[in-house]
Amino acid sequence: MSGSAAEAAAAEAAAAEAAAVDEVRLRRLLGAAELSWLLDRVRRRLERGRPLTGAVSLAAPTPAQRAAAERLLGRAPGGGASLTVRLDAVDAVLRRSGISPEGLPAAVSALTGPVVPREEARRAEERAWAEAYTPLTLLARDEPRLADWAAQVRDSGLVRRVTGTPAAARTLLDQAVRVLRELPAEPARSLSVFAADVLGGAHALDEGTPLAAIVLSGVRALTGHPDGEGAAWRRAAWASAGLLRDDVSSTVLALNLRGTPALDWMADVGEPCVLTLRQLAHRPPRTAPAVVHVCENPAVLSAAADHHGAASLPLVCLRGQPSAAALALLTHLRGLGAAFRYHGDFDWGGLRIATTLLRHVPWRPWRYTADDYRGAVAAAGRAAAPLAGKPVPSPWDPDLASVLAEHGVRIEEEAVLGALLADLTP
Repeated sequence: MSGSAAEAAAAEAAAAEAAAVDEVRLRRLLGAAELSWLLDRVRRRLERGRPLTGAVSLAAPTPAQRAAAERLLGRAPGGGASLTVRLDAVDAVLRRSGISPEGLPAAVSALTGPVVPREEARRAEERAWAEAYTPLTLLARDEPRLADWAAQVRDSGLVRRVTGTPAAARTLLDQAVRVLRELPAEPARSLSVFAADVLGGAHALDEGTPLAAIVLSGVRALTGHPDGEGAAWRRAAWASAGLLRDDVSSTVLALNLRGTPALDWMADVGEPCVLTLRQLAHRPPRTAPAVVHVCENPAVLSAAADHHGAASLPLVCLRGQPSAAALALLTHLRGLGAAFRYHGDFDWGGLRIATTLLRHVPWRPWRYTADDYRGAVAAAGRAAAPLAGKPVPSPWDPDLASVLAEHGVRIEEEAVLGALLADLTP
């Protein structure tokens, strides 16, 4: 039972009791302003679940308050500096007179409104909060990748702080889960158009709103986008799930791809080109090579252009976590029949990038296995930098993550550039 349901139940019970109360006589007897202190004390006892027995006292009462108590009890309540009223006596007067056959509790409810015991209200509110998180529970069950994230959101208290009530929390989480169930968006879409379609408002996921903050944290859990801050980082995080603030900021580097007049011209001269998501949406390549090599760092692509020029095998560079443009390009090339060979940095960040890419398109390792790492470590010797960061798995070669942790050094793509360039010759 939610907090509001507990109040409704209390109101229903109070209404049943009030039906037997003679409210006109009750207000004359107990409803005077001079007895409000007494009603307040009784109500607090009821809320705390304490019995209405014994006496309550008021220090330094006014003459009017003493007179009101005397009329209520039909006798002087006693002298002295304070005013003392026995609750048993008030209850007996109300029952005996027929004004409130159910006694003092029913009379207080009739005069001040339904009373919900605090412990009952607390339990009802906790049940309501637990029910408010139901959308997260169901999402975690259906999408195991988001289970840890859902638990973190639930345990952090963030939702309670930004919403304040179980009803508002349920609305917020219903919307957040509705969005996350639609991600990643394929093909990539405008964030505002997506918000309008899924939530009914183009500004529902605008920056600075609690909903946008929670959804973006879920997006990162879903796509593995790395930690960061700033507007550019947030734009990239949204883009990792196919949601774009615009269609020209998301780009990808390519060398010697063909299939449009612009790509053909750049491939003829062996120069890298920058493709925007807009270009890929409106004028994607019409053809694809049988194999496309994919790297993490621009230095590899630049070196391939310098050393091989127009003779280099086709190469795509992610420049870190795959952008919406990169995913759009590779997904399109795959649809045209291309296969992919991938290489990245031998470090935990590189493994995260590779895993994210693997979730979207299949690829085979390009000198990116445990054996390749061992060889690179041996060649680097003492020059290798220490490994830092949180370990992650390497699903394409489970041994790679283990060996990486064992050696504890990172090998960047530039350190094995010679071997990579050799592979890019026809």
